[in-house]
Amino acid sequence: MAGNSKRRGAVRKEGTKKGAVTGSGGQSRRALKGKGPTPPGEMRPGHPKQRRAAAADRRNQKVAGRRHRPGDGETPETVLGRNPVVECLRAGVPATALQVAEGSANDERVTEAIALAANAGMSIMEVPRNDLDRIAGGALHQGIALQVPAYAYAHPDELLERAANSRNPALIVALDGVTDPRNLGAVVRSASAFGGHGVVVPQRRAAGMTAVAWRTSAGTAARLPVARATNLTRTLQEYAQAGLMIAGLAADGDVSLDEFDLATGPLVLVTGSEGKGLSRLVKETCDLTVSIPLAAQVESLNAAVATGVVLADVARRRRIG
Repeated sequence: MAGNSKRRGAVRKEGTKKGAVTGSGGQSRRALKGKGPTPPGEMRPGHPKQRRAAAADRRNQKVAGRRHRPGDGETPETVLGRNPVVECLRAGVPATALQVAEGSANDERVTEAIALAANAGMSIMEVPRNDLDRIAGGALHQGIALQVPAYAYAHPDELLERAANSRNPALIVALDGVTDPRNLGAVVRSASAFGGHGVVVPQRRAAGMTAVAWRTSAGTAARLPVARATNLTRTLQEYAQAGLMIAGLAADGDVSLDEFDLATGPLVLVTGSEGKGLSRLVKETCDLTVSIPLAAQVESLNAAVATGVVLADVARRRRIG
């Protein structure tokens, strides 16, 4: 038998005996101790009450955080190319860092970009070209990249507060599904030029304040807040309850701009998308729609141009009224 044999390899080594061993290592003593009272369901992971409590906390945080924080729903942006970077820096886009590939500083546009970034107190980094290749992901960067943080959107209520603190009646522009950031930037510029208190854009299926929009605004986005509405129709209804007239731009408007005599009061001007115009729900929310008289050979105007025309007319009426 293996246990009695004296042959090499047949002797059981000490400490390998199978079966019970002396003592439990204290495991039994600890097992006898109670674990205390059972915690309430809200504190037990996976318990239905705990899941309901967590869901309630998330809802409360969502309500408490209605005012958008910087970068809400957005990600930082990288502007590539010598001309785009220089244009952004000239327009005062709030960038955080300029990255220049090694050996690219001999180009005059790169030199200007470095000077503008230095004057703005921006971080300037010389990096290997391979790093820019990786950042660009195959896009043409021409040896230069500008890091732009996510835009800090306002809450729609802040535009009402801004109007209440001014001496002029409220003037807010709402964009319904405008998807071209250049149009958004142009509208921001026009609203700032003609005394607007802010611009509202939908959170989904619409252009946001990208570097392109900021650049098109010629820096006015630094002075005029742009708010983001989770539900544009509901936001317009809240503005109407606050006493603002909701007027939409439409080719088949209820009244012509020449006959629009309500421009001197608190006003929200709503502009539709470039192709479809106002959506059905937004149009139904408007108190009236306004059309711009055009020459017979012109069918329509660009969304940003049409908004600028009406804003200019509103500003004129307010000056003389």
